[in-house]
Amino acid sequence: MPTRKSSGLMTPSGLLRLVTHAAMGVAMGLAFALFLLLGDRSGSIQYGGPQAVTMLMTTLVLSFGIGATLTGAVFIMMEDS
Repeated sequence: MPTRKSSGLMTPSGLLRLVTHAAMGVAMGLAFALFLLLGDRSGSIQYGGPQAVTMLMTTLVLSFGIGATLTGAVFIMMEDS
């Protein structure tokens, strides 16, 4: 009977790769949020005050980070099969 191969996510190198994907997603989300904030000529983002800017940046950074982590997990699992 063939032995079952463990998933690439359960190894230390797999977890490191997953954390790297998450960090890249957070960095991309932060860059996108800063680009939106600095490129807002009409001032509509800054009209809401500092709380609106903080909420926008937090939402974008978390969305990009979670998305990149899930995408990285799929890539790692598909690479093993």
